[in-house]
Amino acid sequence: MPKKPSQGRGLLLIAAFKLLKAFALIAVGVGALKLLHKDVAASIEHWIAAFQVDPHNHFILKLLEKLSIMDDRRLKELSVGTFIYAGIFFTEGLGLAFRKRWAEYFTIITTASFLPLELYELFKHASAGKVFALLINLAVVAYLVYELRRPRARH
Repeated sequence: MPKKPSQGRGLLLIAAFKLLKAFALIAVGVGALKLLHKDVAASIEHWIAAFQVDPHNHFILKLLEKLSIMDDRRLKELSVGTFIYAGIFFTEGLGLAFRKRWAEYFTIITTASFLPLELYELFKHASAGKVFALLINLAVVAYLVYELRRPRARH
């Protein structure tokens, strides 16, 4: 039975999303490593000025507050953590892009495992971004469960 053109588009969309997150995390990890042995807050202030962002913006002030406690040890931990998550997202994204069944199971397990933490964070400090992230992850899990339950054409 030939595949319908629309069949698997959802998997490719999720794969692209996972790969985009992987590349973003690699950028964060590399950025964290580049900040080693430097004054992190001063570096960020330089970039804030270069991009002409309002330094009194609520989000910028929060970012500077968080970065003021960054030392070399925390930067290394941040970079290691982001590289680990990037590896997970690459595994999910590539597996889904190649339409591997194991990748669907893996993505369901990894995505669903973070849902309780996301709910906790949402109840602790609700925000539109957290609600959006939770809804996206719920949709990914629901879609992948649907895909796994749907019969597949044999190759």
